[in-house]
Amino acid sequence: MTALGIGIVALGLWDIYHSLLHPSGSGALGGRVQSAVWWLSRSTGHRFGSAVGPASMITVVLLWVVLQGVGWALVYLPHVPGGFTYAPGVDPADYPDAVDALYVSLVTLATLGFGDVVATDPWIRMATPLEALTGFALLTAALTWFTQIYPPLSRRRALALELKSLADVDYAGGLPEEDPVTAARVLDGLAAEVAKARIDFTQHGETYYFQEEDPDLSLARHLPYALALRDGAAACSAQGVRTSSRRLGLALEQLGQKLREDFLTAGESPEETFAAYAEDHGRDARR
Repeated sequence: MTALGIGIVALGLWDIYHSLLHPSGSGALGGRVQSAVWWLSRSTGHRFGSAVGPASMITVVLLWVVLQGVGWALVYLPHVPGGFTYAPGVDPADYPDAVDALYVSLVTLATLGFGDVVATDPWIRMATPLEALTGFALLTAALTWFTQIYPPLSRRRALALELKSLADVDYAGGLPEEDPVTAARVLDGLAAEVAKARIDFTQHGETYYFQEEDPDLSLARHLPYALALRDGAAACSAQGVRTSSRRLGLALEQLGQKLREDFLTAGESPEETFAAYAEDHGRDARR
């Protein structure tokens, strides 16, 4: 029981580390849970709306709590009730040992410290402070996780709005008449923003599962227009604009590869990948 409990605790901590601290930004367990919540939302036509992203993160945090609570309960179980003293009025015979172990684990994890059950076994007395520290770290990690997703979401929405504004004025169609220096500057700026989006999907994969209620803020809807800008710039006579077109095209290919590797199963070219991305988010791709 002790070995199994330690294994479950280690599994939960490993997933927390990979989700919040590792450069990949994705834990195996947490990623599967978020993918399952997203699949449920998509199968219902995204009726959850913008709540699906926060709901998936809350579900992952609850999974981490369950893993720590159950894991430490299994560590305590062989020592219940002999390794603990009980406050007057609390009879351990009234409760199953497994329930007692889980109660002690959850109270310790939440750092409540009621004092009605106190460890007396020397080994367990050393273990309970470690669980309390784990619970405090879990709370801090969860709060940090929720706050660190907003900058990537803001960058993605800003990129969507920029693509929308360019599409509204048909910037791709007017590129041949545009000042080459200005056009190259616009395309290079877009390439940089697309590269940032790829990095955000790498380090903050959970943000993929955030559904935008406002279509103007949906990168999934407006990203295909970046392909039109790439193609329009490639047909320009100015060498600097064509160079910027290649830079934008490379950034789009890298973003498409990241989406295919981590989130999508359809599409081989950027065109197909971005169309699948829009469909996955319930949006009509704007080209």
